[in-house]
Amino acid sequence: MNHARKILVVEDDPAVQQLLQHNMQKRAWEVEVADSGEAALLAVASFSPDMILLDVMLPGIDGLEVCRQVKSYSKTSSIPVILLSALSQESDVVSGLEQGADDYVVKPFSLHILHARIDAVLRRSHYHESDGESEIIAVHNLEIDPVRYSVKVSGDKVDLTQNDYLVLKLLASQPGRPFSRQEIIEAAHGKDSNVSERSVDVQVVSIRRRIGSAGQFIETVRRVGYRLKEE
Repeated sequence: MNHARKILVVEDDPAVQQLLQHNMQKRAWEVEVADSGEAALLAVASFSPDMILLDVMLPGIDGLEVCRQVKSYSKTSSIPVILLSALSQESDVVSGLEQGADDYVVKPFSLHILHARIDAVLRRSHYHESDGESEIIAVHNLEIDPVRYSVKVSGDKVDLTQNDYLVLKLLASQPGRPFSRQEIIEAAHGKDSNVSERSVDVQVVSIRRRIGSAGQFIETVRRVGYRLKEE
């Protein structure tokens, strides 16, 4: 028996919340709604959604902090999160992606485009869960386990967002090979993403910081992108 996919809609505007709830139900989603950051975190724990549509500007805990907490906790870090916001500057998008969001949709948005973004994120998530890789990637003091979706540095587990994990895994898959910023965007966010190349630079800075001593092995390749240093 197939169970309906579950989506958590976090939106404090009643009209937008009702619109999203109605449209998701029409697409056979089981929908839970929350109108604050605190309610969203409780719903993540009790509802166990397969996807989260998350407004950024919420009363109390804002959407960025909700996203950060969801992506920082190992049991929920793999849940795809799409941020919804009227904030449209590049710095706003970068801030959202830094917290681990899988996509960022600017308000007002077309429902057709939103559904396409949801489908793209789900396809990407399914691909990375079922790509069949099982061998641990070991390079320098890094260990990347594709089965457990985990990273260790000198034997100690490191917490990464899903997007950071995908970028690091890409670089470690071929040490010494430079990857362009566009290749990195496609690996972590998909071909249809509106992520800018500048956001890749910000993300790499974050990854270097998170992986501590192993960060020194991520090298900048001028006018190209990044690579993981060969051993």
